[in-house]
Amino acid sequence: MSSSASAHGGAGKPNRLAAEHSPYLLQHAHNPVDWYPWGDEAFEKARKLDIPIFLSIGYSTCHWCHVMEVESFENEEVAKILNDWFVSIKVDREERPDVDKVYMTYVSALYGGGGWPLSVFLSPNLKPLMGGTYFPPDDKYGRPGFKTILRKVKDAWENKRDALEQTGNVVIEQLRDALSAKASAQDLPNDLAAHYVDQCAEKLASSYDPKFGGFGSAPKFPRPVEDCIMLYKFRKHMEARQESEAQNIMKMVTRTLQCMARGGVHDHIGGGFHRYSVDECWHVPHFEKMLYDQGQIANVYLDTFVITGDEYYSSVARDILDYLRRDMIGEEGEIFSAEDADSAEYEGAPRKKEGSFYVWTSKEIEDTLGENAELFKNHYYVKSSGNCDLSGMSDPDNEFSGKNVLIERKSGSLVASKSGKSIEEYYQILGDCRQKLFDVRSKRPRPHLDDKVIVSWNGLAISAFARASQILKSEPPVTKFYFPVTGCDPVEYLQVAEKAANFIKQKLYDASSKRLHHSYRNGPAKAPGFLDDYAFLINGLLDLYEYGGKIEWLLWAVQLQAIQDELFLDKEGGGYFNTPGEDPSVLLRVKEDYDGAEPSGNSMAAINMIRFSSIFDAAKSEGYRSNVEHLLAVFETRLRELGIALPLMCCAADMLTVPSRKQVVLVGEKGSAEFQDMVAAVFSSYDPNRTVIQIDPRNTEEMTFWKSNNANIAQMAGSSPPEKPAVAHVCQEFKCSPPVTSPGALRELLNKTVAAAGSSV
Repeated sequence: MSSSASAHGGAGKPNRLAAEHSPYLLQHAHNPVDWYPWGDEAFEKARKLDIPIFLSIGYSTCHWCHVMEVESFENEEVAKILNDWFVSIKVDREERPDVDKVYMTYVSALYGGGGWPLSVFLSPNLKPLMGGTYFPPDDKYGRPGFKTILRKVKDAWENKRDALEQTGNVVIEQLRDALSAKASAQDLPNDLAAHYVDQCAEKLASSYDPKFGGFGSAPKFPRPVEDCIMLYKFRKHMEARQESEAQNIMKMVTRTLQCMARGGVHDHIGGGFHRYSVDECWHVPHFEKMLYDQGQIANVYLDTFVITGDEYYSSVARDILDYLRRDMIGEEGEIFSAEDADSAEYEGAPRKKEGSFYVWTSKEIEDTLGENAELFKNHYYVKSSGNCDLSGMSDPDNEFSGKNVLIERKSGSLVASKSGKSIEEYYQILGDCRQKLFDVRSKRPRPHLDDKVIVSWNGLAISAFARASQILKSEPPVTKFYFPVTGCDPVEYLQVAEKAANFIKQKLYDASSKRLHHSYRNGPAKAPGFLDDYAFLINGLLDLYEYGGKIEWLLWAVQLQAIQDELFLDKEGGGYFNTPGEDPSVLLRVKEDYDGAEPSGNSMAAINMIRFSSIFDAAKSEGYRSNVEHLLAVFETRLRELGIALPLMCCAADMLTVPSRKQVVLVGEKGSAEFQDMVAAVFSSYDPNRTVIQIDPRNTEEMTFWKSNNANIAQMAGSSPPEKPAVAHVCQEFKCSPPVTSPGALRELLNKTVAAAGSSV
């Protein structure tokens, strides 16, 4: 789980990494290792000296990366071996995911698993020779340490070079063939596509943990795409009037989300979620916080709130978004990447330890909370001996002896009644206690903040903020909020989303070439935008348009989709490559086929194009749909044999079989209260097969766009009664219902096919 890691940026002489912007590279700028960044200078030195490259890939909030730095890269003996025999290159995987993908794929294929730090030895022509992940410095338990491995690689390079290089060449060619698959047909058979969601949902259900929630066993990672497909399947059951099956699905999702929110993987004091839980009960986490998790998890809680009407889920969504607003957003609206797992236990400590910022002793809680300490300790299972004892996997090395990771094991309403307090009074006391502990915690040395801005991850967060701005309007007016939830007006979340999008447009987008950069820190990074940057941002922009209504976001999304097709689309073979293919040092162009902690760019792109297809007229719509069909055909075998690897793409395949995606066209004065009430009414129900179009017929720019791109919608807008501030048209299967002018009538119209959805859960 953890070993102590150093405070970074020691007193050693700076190396080349001192000139870089990446927080991860800067952490290694004072190592005695003669590091190079990824680039021609390092490659040319390796070729000139004819020596192998040692490539080390990690990221700034990676715990084991810190450990290997302390044990090996700060070690003068190891540094001398590296400096004498190798050209050493350090790469931030978040800054160069294209480089990371090549060598992580190699290590995973050859050794059956991967992770970070990634340690790979390359020939001067960048072909991999051998690799692994974390290596301890010395031989231990019969396994070779890093120093031994360095000597073995040197010996093999000098005495078995031809065989080494030949193996690397063969593996790269095999991976190139396997990872750039071409479709054997232009589309999927419809009868196949309809089964993918069913098969994936059944597979997930078979791995469901009824005791602690989640799918699979420890370690437990939040994988929001799993919940997404289960909610999608719930909706299909409801539309088929299979209410019992729908309830079974929702029980799995709600149990999972409740256990996650009550567990230690959720930061009860400051909000947001840690990366994963090392045990089966979501208790003891790996403490880093990643932006890509926050945006996706918030969206799942928002969807679950819409379905159930239970503000427990909306409160958790707010908790995540409020954490981001408070701790992860820069002055210009940019959203930062991550917070580290490790921090110093006290100011000036020589080493950092995992979880120091987040764990508590019983005495600290007693000293801070006084008379309410016992109530709080009982609620969060706090013990003087420490509470990391719920599972044998929670703390096998007793690193958290005497420490507590807060977890809710009892129902708050049950404990409140036993203590003779009303639920409101009880939760208010807990909120006040959390506020006091937050203030105390704020005085501790903070974990490192990776303030790099990554376009793809910002896209995921933009989506969540935009969607929250409307969905949360369905909360009951009397909803109470408790710290760390602020209870702000949902409109404030839309402002956060728009500021983040504006930052990307101003700082990470080249208006002349219409291309994105991948990341930003003290200026745009050298790496270009990758498929995920385009696909995730387009998704966020479509949500900004649908939930916020400004046509500028739709226009930009359309433009970015055209550039995405130009840069990444395999026009003959189908699907999208992950890179533009313009950098000769990146040996593989991959068509990503896994929805993991982040969705695959191909899955997201498929859903984006389905959304576009319901916005444009028939000619343009057909172009988007045919691209989706061709993309799905590329992954047909994967979807059929291992759909659980691609839950979001399974949803996309099903969406494509829906005869006609539902269109809700809202016409009127967007700034009026009546119009905004209609928008909120649309988003008070869950429907992943719905597109919302907001249009003000008085806006020349909007009307010009619609006249050029969908004359039917332009005509709808033009013929709506001008005296009405808001009119809604609901269209599906090539016919439209009579227009409605009140939120109640609109809700009734939208819910008539799934009238029992909210009440049955």
